[in-house]
Amino acid sequence: MAVNPADADADELPSVLWGLDPVFSAYSRLYITDILQMKESRQVPGVYFYKTHPLFQVDVLGTVVYKREREDFYCYGVDDSTGVINCLCWKNEKWNDQGESTECRDPSGSSRGFNIEDELKRLKEAERKSTVLEIGDLLRVRGTLKTSRDAREIRATSFYKVNDPLMAVQISRMLEMPQLYRKCYDQLFQMPRDDLGGTEAGGSSHFHCLLSRSVLALKEFLLEKEVARFRPYDVEFLLHPLIQSSSAEQRTFLICCCFFLADAEKGCHVLHILSSLRQRYSQNLSREVLEVALTFLECNSDIISTTEAHYTVL
Repeated sequence: MAVNPADADADELPSVLWGLDPVFSAYSRLYITDILQMKESRQVPGVYFYKTHPLFQVDVLGTVVYKREREDFYCYGVDDSTGVINCLCWKNEKWNDQGESTECRDPSGSSRGFNIEDELKRLKEAERKSTVLEIGDLLRVRGTLKTSRDAREIRATSFYKVNDPLMAVQISRMLEMPQLYRKCYDQLFQMPRDDLGGTEAGGSSHFHCLLSRSVLALKEFLLEKEVARFRPYDVEFLLHPLIQSSSAEQRTFLICCCFFLADAEKGCHVLHILSSLRQRYSQNLSREVLEVALTFLECNSDIISTTEAHYTVL
């Protein structure tokens, strides 16, 4: 399962496309040895690559082999039998406010029957104990990966002690991990071919090509004008040629949206058009890009705007 150096040295996918990989937005269940060997992205610090998959969040389960306590956090060394990684787990401020213990005054509750305050105290005490672990305890951690002093660590967003006397949780995890690697992590990530329709020569999608050309045009504009901030309509003229060169099928579908989805009086709302385009082409299509395309079609008299956010066909 170790990371292949040849894969790690391969060209990275442009960061703007990372969201197309479902692994990127998930907590990846990787072996600790792979987490320690992953290469950090050259584009965005804090993002790492397992083969062709960009990721920054992980989910690990292992035994605590060392513990260091500070005023605001715990440092746990977690061992999953493939390696050891440091996990920085912040203390919950409410435990500091309430003290180390929230023992209730009437643990049995026999004299007064059910008491909601006592039950809440018991619940809080159980929650507090689940975040305080000792060496030998089983810990599950979800968090973001960071590199501190040339050492990889996990900064926990959630963590808790796992009670597993029969090792059922560990056995289930051991059976699940090879399946995840075989079906997901070890599979090369490939760009979807139907993002905005069509595939150009060389295997890259038409959407990828248009996106690269748009980014290049914007970069040249920023260098030429020496500006750091701009509004969408300041750069519309740069993107109009790209929209004009897009496939006739895409432009026809956009016009059809304005016609068939239009309200009899107002026309079709821009958000309704955006939803239809995202369902057909790509979930990554933004409203700003759509508005540039609609403005271009309006200039060509293909559609007209009835209100600020409604369009229809004559």
